[in-house]
Amino acid sequence: METKWLEDFVSLAETRSFSRSAQGRHVTQPAFSRRIQALEAWAGMDLVDRSSYPTRLTPAGETLLGQAQEILAQLQATRNMLRSHQSGGQDMVEFAVPHSLAFSFFPHWLMELRKQLAPFKSRLNALNVHDAVLQLSEGHCDLLLAYYHPSQPLQLDPERFEMLSVGNDTLAAFARPDPEGQAMFRLPGHKGQKIPFLAYAEGAYLGRLVEIIVKDAGMPLHLDPCYETDMAEGLKAMAIEGHGLAFLPASSVKRELRARRLVPAAPPGEFELQIALRLYREKPELRKRVKPAASALWESLTTRSSA
Repeated sequence: METKWLEDFVSLAETRSFSRSAQGRHVTQPAFSRRIQALEAWAGMDLVDRSSYPTRLTPAGETLLGQAQEILAQLQATRNMLRSHQSGGQDMVEFAVPHSLAFSFFPHWLMELRKQLAPFKSRLNALNVHDAVLQLSEGHCDLLLAYYHPSQPLQLDPERFEMLSVGNDTLAAFARPDPEGQAMFRLPGHKGQKIPFLAYAEGAYLGRLVEIIVKDAGMPLHLDPCYETDMAEGLKAMAIEGHGLAFLPASSVKRELRARRLVPAAPPGEFELQIALRLYREKPELRKRVKPAASALWESLTTRSSA
């Protein structure tokens, strides 16, 4: 049994839709369905009536729903009580950051903040986008740093959470240079010889943005997926070794471009996507425990952005 199965189940009971719950839980619909099936396997019976639309719970599912809500509420209350004892962490600002930003943008951004603002202690939780969003929504971090694109908004209620823009990035294609300094693989490729494509795993946030680039390309991109992972750093390492072409945030390849370990794999301005960098927090009036250090940092950033 995993608590996220119960959280999925409660979400399904609320939305009565597998697709909407999967979107709200930041997973693909097949992955969401497998987790509901895993919960049913644990229970030993059907919890969802799949013959009806909208989705309904079976009588056993209705019984479990009440218990699941109570269990999750008790777990959250217990966690809050335990965290109240962390007096030594009251001046520690906790960030939840997707891996792609944790290894590239975040270290430099944090250094710049420390130069310009009052000193503060910080703790980084590097996660996938789904888990990073959950960290914030479940009250397990102070701030969430994440990519944003209008086509793929994070499922964060604006009535509960607020946002600051902290920068911009570009998602573009890169590959290892050949002996002449040109990209070994270059878009759009051609039908007779497809480009080895280093892809993001299904459901990865950056992977969904790459799908937008391919869809809006205006011409076929002849890509042959040969490898996948959900981490941009993993794709970058494969691209450096010459295994294929990868779409990567420009902020993550600055050093590699300067060292000519990677080069752009498309003409300037083509086959790329502009994405924003945003910082999120739960509104202080809704948060049970507000850290003075986190509040001071947010106010400083707000003042800078409005200056």
